[in-house]
Amino acid sequence: MDDRDGRDDYILEMRGINKEFPGVKALQDVTLNVRRGEVHAICGENGAGKSTLMKVLSGVHPAGSYTGDIVFEGQVCHFHTIKDSEKQGIVIIHQELALSPYLSIAENIFLGNERAKAGVVDWRKTTEEAQELLRRVGLDEDPARRIVDIGVGKQQLVEIAKALSKKVKLLILDEPTAALNDDDSENLLQLIRQLRDQGITCIMISHKLGEIEEIADTTTVIRDGQTIESLDMHGTEPVSQERIIRGMVGRSLESRFPEHTATIGDEVLRIEDWTVYHPIDTGRQVVKGASLDIHRGEIVGLAGLMGAGRTELAMSLFGGTYGTRISGRVYKDGQEISTRTVQEAMSHGIAYATEDRKRFGLNLIQTVKENITSAGLGQLAKLGVIETDAETGIAEDYRQSLDIKTPSIEVAASKLSGGNQQKVVLAKWIYTDPDVLILDEPTRGIDVGAKYEIYVIMNRLADAGKGVLMISSELPELLGVCDRIFTLSEGRITGCLARAEATPEALMTLMTLETIKKDDLK
Repeated sequence: MDDRDGRDDYILEMRGINKEFPGVKALQDVTLNVRRGEVHAICGENGAGKSTLMKVLSGVHPAGSYTGDIVFEGQVCHFHTIKDSEKQGIVIIHQELALSPYLSIAENIFLGNERAKAGVVDWRKTTEEAQELLRRVGLDEDPARRIVDIGVGKQQLVEIAKALSKKVKLLILDEPTAALNDDDSENLLQLIRQLRDQGITCIMISHKLGEIEEIADTTTVIRDGQTIESLDMHGTEPVSQERIIRGMVGRSLESRFPEHTATIGDEVLRIEDWTVYHPIDTGRQVVKGASLDIHRGEIVGLAGLMGAGRTELAMSLFGGTYGTRISGRVYKDGQEISTRTVQEAMSHGIAYATEDRKRFGLNLIQTVKENITSAGLGQLAKLGVIETDAETGIAEDYRQSLDIKTPSIEVAASKLSGGNQQKVVLAKWIYTDPDVLILDEPTRGIDVGAKYEIYVIMNRLADAGKGVLMISSELPELLGVCDRIFTLSEGRITGCLARAEATPEALMTLMTLETIKKDDLK
């Protein structure tokens, strides 16, 4: 949008914001100016202070817990709670959606803001207003439907409908597309454009630089708790992704992927004719006769569209943690093995790092040390008692070797940035000394600098003779890191391409192969 007339006045000014936690200076003299009616992106590495700044703005961190001024619509504001900021028209949608799964869409939209008369909910008014809000966000769903029965993309739209019900003037979206597929992401970006055209100002925190290029009017870069610069995305000089990266990490990343020459050895793992049925809809196959192999020293990619069965294949292989009626054969170093339980899979040197690190990969209330050693406690126990000195030494070694940024290994895992949490997950499984490490979306929700560090760790594992299976939704990542890439479509392996012959077009053709065949039959 080149025409910015009428949008040069600031709806928000954050002046000299400082915020400290015990032992950590999270924000240092941060300044943020947001024009009325624009999409303003905020970029920075994990731990740079982006979410902390938005929590200061929205009242999660109340006035008095920070220094500096928040000026909204020309008035200095002191927000002590989220409700205070919402009364002024500032609404934040966090990355972890705050919806109640077993309440209806309508109930969620007006939760805490009920349409009531004399203390009694007016359900007719609730339903009518919910229908109108759903129409505004382009969601064709019955307001009586439960949140648990709709997908994540639709849940995002419900959150935005909820914000609109509060007469939002400034909408803050924290990583809004992190868990969405391409179609849902594009629908959400289109809705943000529509909201902008209706005069609603949006602040968007995102690691997806392509989306920022596409939608942002201004981009502010934050690094190490400080404002580095604000970039006019429609200025005379085009703002490239490389330009934004340079501001985020303080240097140019000549390549987003580290140089690596693989030394590929013998086959370490092979699965044949692997079939998995859905755990609830037990008549539906989610993985259909899949076969793939991994060699020592090799990073193998697994590509597929949302719902193709990538995670289902990995989890079913790792101790049957997903699915029912699992069948097929698994070979380790040429010998057939059983992986029916997690203990069996681990005993054969197989490890699985989940895509959802916060729910399944970490115990967030435990310390970094406790998380790192949790999968290999048997190695630290004598007569059933943990050797605490040995545990501390091992955790400290991994903190240093993986460059986990934390003041101490005694800090709770919840206090770490996303990238450093991911390193703790990797440390936990590397400590078990696996021969095969399955990494499910290992860089989801982390910034480009942290991604690079994860790729380096993966290369080190391969160089140590491990076999690595990497599941990723990002084709450039698979193309930049993997030696071979298998494609999965609707539960079936449809091809395998070596790095030299793999292109985004070739992968996408194979990832949609089953769908194309079905369409041809119509």
